Amino acid sequence: MTGLFVGLTTLDLIYLLREFPHPNQKLVALEQTIAAGGPATNAAVTFSYLQNQAKLVSVLGVHPLHHLIKADLIAYKIDILDLKPDYTDSPPLSSILVTQGTGERSVISLNATRSQITSAELPLDLLKGVEIILVDGHQIPISYNIAQIAQKQAIPIVLDGGSWKQGLDTLLPHITYAICSANFFPPGCQTTQDIFEYLLSFNIPHIAISQGEQPIQYYSLGTSGELPILHTKVVDTLGAGDVLHGAFCHYIRDNSFIPALTKASLLASKSCQTFGTRQWMDTPNT
Repeated sequence: MTGLFVGLTTLDLIYLLREFPHPNQKLVALEQTIAAGGPATNAAVTFSYLQNQAKLVSVLGVHPLHHLIKADLIAYKIDILDLKPDYTDSPPLSSILVTQGTGERSVISLNATRSQITSAELPLDLLKGVEIILVDGHQIPISYNIAQIAQKQAIPIVLDGGSWKQGLDTLLPHITYAICSANFFPPGCQTTQDIFEYLLSFNIPHIAISQGEQPIQYYSLGTSGELPILHTKVVDTLGAGDVLHGAFCHYIRDNSFIPALTKASLLASKSCQTFGTRQWMDTPNT
């Protein structure tokens, strides 16, 4: 299966701490790791891990730090379409603190605020063989262009709705599956019901809202309900939502919405049992 993932690529610097630092305090981390990150990027890595072909459309460039990102993505057999191959600035860096014991994390990042691409010449064969597309909202103009082409070819599009981003409303009419976090609040929305109503106004047929360890709320073709989350020992919640999206792109090929979402949530729960965004791939299934 071939999937196209459009959005943000960062370089993640991840530290495991016993507790968050206080002002002017210096702490020695228990563990650290460096990896390529970003919602679309982590989803692509998960999709590739599940024995699929992942294509990533993002901004990398030629800054020395991009060599670290590219090396990581090549190790996971990700095909890369660099939207700005001559980009010389530093990639967006994410500094992430994970608390031992709770798995809670704090993230500081520029995201794609300085690397927005409003137009790019996309390869004519970009969607050749592509069966699923994921967009994370960090490159909306490019995502919109791809969505228009995908709609003509009846290729389903998954939205990773981590948080609301300006201009996302232009993309929503093209979305098949909207899988959002509890932090996704479109304009005027204050409750989960508000979010469902807002997304349904764009005729999105399948919607889910994840809520951490709480059940996933969903709407699918007129049916609504909740999916319970598998409770496990949580080491690190970083990237769990990205794993959910990447796994969903894999499972939706052979399953309807609810079974695909259920299987994806199990893999996301597994990813919370290890530190960082990659170690879970090296642990046996339980």
